[in-house]
Amino acid sequence: MHLHILGICGTLMGSIALLARELGHQVSGCDENVYPPMSTQLENAGIRLSTPYSAENVATDADLILIGNANLPRGNSAVEAVLDKGLPYTSGAEWLGRYVLQNRWVIAAAGTHGKTSTSSMIAWILEYAGLKPGFLIGGVPSNFTESARIGSDPFFVIEADEYDTSYFDRRSKFLHYRPRTVVLNNLEYDHADIFPDLASIQNQFHLLLRTIPATGLIIHPKEDENLQSVFDLGCWTPRLSFANGKDQNATFCANLLRDDASRFEVAADGREIGIVQWSLTGKHNMHNALAAIAAARHVGVKPQIASQALSKFLGVKRRMELIHDARGVRVYDDFAHHPSAISTTLDGLRKQVGRERILAIVEPGSHTMKNGTHEATLAQSVRLADQTIWFEPSNLSWDFASAVASKTTRVTRDIDEIINWAVQFASQAQPAHIVLMSNSSFGGIQANLVNHLRGAQ
Repeated sequence: MHLHILGICGTLMGSIALLARELGHQVSGCDENVYPPMSTQLENAGIRLSTPYSAENVATDADLILIGNANLPRGNSAVEAVLDKGLPYTSGAEWLGRYVLQNRWVIAAAGTHGKTSTSSMIAWILEYAGLKPGFLIGGVPSNFTESARIGSDPFFVIEADEYDTSYFDRRSKFLHYRPRTVVLNNLEYDHADIFPDLASIQNQFHLLLRTIPATGLIIHPKEDENLQSVFDLGCWTPRLSFANGKDQNATFCANLLRDDASRFEVAADGREIGIVQWSLTGKHNMHNALAAIAAARHVGVKPQIASQALSKFLGVKRRMELIHDARGVRVYDDFAHHPSAISTTLDGLRKQVGRERILAIVEPGSHTMKNGTHEATLAQSVRLADQTIWFEPSNLSWDFASAVASKTTRVTRDIDEIINWAVQFASQAQPAHIVLMSNSSFGGIQANLVNHLRGAQ
């Protein structure tokens, strides 16, 4: 079958392309947002893609068109061509649910934060335990060479996103996956472009609960009021809770052995079962680890083995990925863009580096940020950085500069200006840590900044 994918460089659609190719399908696609690591993966897999979106770049000989949800509304020239020509089409999530996940034991990681890291951890634990799971992850786990594969075991690990499916299917994508093991890491208000309030997101999570069988398992933090409200709407599946710190009422707990959470003890049912020591930092990653260990136990992997596996977990690209380390200057590429994620990421780094200088460079580019939903918490989210540079989004309806103003803050819309400031910060005769935070390509600043730093040194 020839599948043509609109939005093929998106994290979900690109991964679907890799799975389809592995299943033996002919795959092509088009996009307008082409950048690594997904573009590199597609190129390495020999998948042809064209740009930009246009009627000419739609493969009219394809047996089926898969339409993504990123920048593909009615009015998009490629979408209009599909409709005008009467080509058969569906969403990526629906195709995945019907043709990949059927008859698999689906392990889904959902929640506002931590989905990519948690699903990567679960996949690696199963791999380390000698299994060959399939997986689809919204990033590239460093323990693997790809973001998706079919696998040979019954288990399939998936990052389960609550964002809507497509312009013609406004349900959350995760409603197509029918999981048996589910991690619900947390729940906050996000995606203001499609959800008017927290209650509307909770409704989608409640619909997810309705799809999980009674023989399945829901894994969740012990204390999360927003998730508890979802459970109160109805839950027909056993639940297992986890908590940071000692908690007699949580099945899985973790106790810090280092303040930055790079080493911690894992306990199950009140009994120590292992120690995780890894390169990751932050309590949020320890939190993700507990969820991953619990999910792995549900499919038969002993927590002791899971803890050993996580000590060899290398992280995920663009999740505090170290991209430069020379002469006392370290640069990290991170996906954080929500105030909570920004704050927890900087907290982990601060506890790791102590009083060494930190520069946070943040592009708050999500629709939720652009709408000003988190206006009141933006400035506080970077409090642990010594200096912060904000890349101001365009077309805002609120005063961004005033909201983030402080003595240690700069605001600009000029990438070159950011690079110059960052090089000046790094040039001082003290150790420096520069964290780039964005959920987009950020104008290619990552490679550009590294090149300037190498030239300056």
